[in-house]
Amino acid sequence: MSEMIKLGGLLMVITAIAATALAGVYSVAKPRIDEQKAMAVEQALNTALPNTDAESVESGNSNNDLSYYMAFDSDSAKKPKAYAYIAKGAGYSSMIETMVGVDTTGTIVGMKVLSQTETPGLGTRIEEVKYGEEKPWFQQQFIGLDADSVALEQNGGSIQAITGATISSQAVTRSVTEGYEQLLQQRRQ
Repeated sequence: MSEMIKLGGLLMVITAIAATALAGVYSVAKPRIDEQKAMAVEQALNTALPNTDAESVESGNSNNDLSYYMAFDSDSAKKPKAYAYIAKGAGYSSMIETMVGVDTTGTIVGMKVLSQTETPGLGTRIEEVKYGEEKPWFQQQFIGLDADSVALEQNGGSIQAITGATISSQAVTRSVTEGYEQLLQQRRQ
């Protein structure tokens, strides 16, 4: 019996040391992690809002469901000329986050996947750049479409799903439409 208490106490001490070490590493790495996330968002904004000066982009109100940004003309700081929002959709094995840029009429002007950990070779193809091209082919299909009506071909839309990754394709498509609806609701408030 006393042997079990000894082992239990030893396990508790080891666990406490490991937890303390992890907390220490996290506190040291947290600023760098936040810096990397901010850089990823900034790069995604450049892609989602092409031809926009980075200094004219401001963060809008955000809640747990939607984060969005507004781009202004250099001569008018009161009326946004475009928006970017982070669309989130549940893929096959991860939450897919996409930065989507739309103009004031709701036409998609740019798009970039922020994060995903889908199945390699299948769902990860949402970021695939075909040989000879410069941009991801799946995301380029969204450019010029109305954000409130994008859909896969199998659902009556014009977006070609990725073979073997229909769930990931649907997640991105659905999240773009749902994110745009949330953006409109936020702007009405």
